[in-house]
Amino acid sequence: MEKSLRRYFPLFVLPTLAAFIIGFIVPFIMGLWLSFTEFTTVTDASFVGFKNYARAIADESFRYSFGFTALFALTSLVIINTLAFALAAALTRKLKGTNVFRTIFFMPNLIGGVVLGYIWQLILNGILVQFEVVLNLSATYGFWGLIILVSWQQIGYMMVIYIAGLQTIPEELKEAAGIDGATGGQRLWHITIPMMKPAITICTFLTITNGFKLFDQNLALTNGEPGRSTEMLALNIYNTFYGRMGFEGVGQAKAVLFFILVVGIGLIQLRLVRGKEAV
Repeated sequence: MEKSLRRYFPLFVLPTLAAFIIGFIVPFIMGLWLSFTEFTTVTDASFVGFKNYARAIADESFRYSFGFTALFALTSLVIINTLAFALAAALTRKLKGTNVFRTIFFMPNLIGGVVLGYIWQLILNGILVQFEVVLNLSATYGFWGLIILVSWQQIGYMMVIYIAGLQTIPEELKEAAGIDGATGGQRLWHITIPMMKPAITICTFLTITNGFKLFDQNLALTNGEPGRSTEMLALNIYNTFYGRMGFEGVGQAKAVLFFILVVGIGLIQLRLVRGKEAV
């Protein structure tokens, strides 16, 4: 039976491999090529070398969007993971109704980003209008509006991961620490957090990459307003590619730089994690 499965293994892999090549590899190679060209359609591309990359790096709006996105990613990293960890700790206690609350906190993650953006735009503008300001007229309110939206959406998802991590910690360790006189804070710092490193690593990676890749929520909530001051990297690339005639190649170059950035973040984090595990 095992030999038969090995013999027909390529047949099972072929559909997935073909879909991966058609849906990812081919578009990626075409996009990489187009980033070195000027084009309006893929059939009239003319090679221009690194001109598009030079224009992308020199684009002040692109550099601003990078700084804005980095600040957003770091802020959301702290807020989402802190609140998700706190919720996970609360919902792993032996209390009635915890499963219901887990479901409630996780549900926002199932709602699409565009829908969430418009819902929170109505909610936040309804509150802010009382103070004669709206999200699209204030970069500060737009920034914190995005933080609130993304936190509300992602905290429940990270909470589930933290709950899984907390449930792997042996109760004997906590009980032994309590008998030895360790306080709640000491147990948290010396037992819970070290045992939770895999979950913390996963949540940190997901939060940072989600922060840099944010698009739907940014488009629906603020659309980069006012004056593109809340425009994140993905939205900046979209507006460059579709909103500026003659900048299609520049938009494609920005997309490649964006890809390198996200992959770089993932590799750096992976290296740091492996370094800690080796220690």
